[in-house]
Amino acid sequence: MLAVYQDGSAISLRNRAILFLLARLGLRAQEVVAICLEDIDWADGRFNLRPGKTRRARNLPLPHDVGQAIVAYLQNGRPKSESRQVFLQSRAPFGSLTGASVWAIVRQAFKRAGVIVPPGIASHIFRHTIASQMVNHGASFKDVADVLGHRSIETTGIYAKLELDALAAVALPWGGDVL
Repeated sequence: MLAVYQDGSAISLRNRAILFLLARLGLRAQEVVAICLEDIDWADGRFNLRPGKTRRARNLPLPHDVGQAIVAYLQNGRPKSESRQVFLQSRAPFGSLTGASVWAIVRQAFKRAGVIVPPGIASHIFRHTIASQMVNHGASFKDVADVLGHRSIETTGIYAKLELDALAAVALPWGGDVL
């Protein structure tokens, strides 16, 4: 998926940076479009997510590859604009993207990658993947909830599909009688 936008065009640079934010950090589409230039702390390698669906701001690390993708877009793809939002439309008047725009970018990436997905599946699939990967690598549900911005651990449980072999390895042996 991350390899489908590599032709160096302004649109590809933007779409690639968006996909990196979704795939590496599990952001919601609306969180991606809300990122402003001043939200990124390049010196600290972090960025601030404004309060959104859960009404909580979050401070997340900016992985090197994600930062590189954003920098490539800012330097070589982002149109000149007074807008402070990082990601802009590719045609004048260069307004902000919408959550629906992000979904369309993801759907197009699936298509280009030859991945067939059912209708209604798009950017949220990355949130499920991130949650599952984190849990399967030993992160607590609390850690996953903090990264994804969930207020409830139950919500995180829905997202994080557990790897049963890994769960069995840490389960306590059953000491009772079998019915």
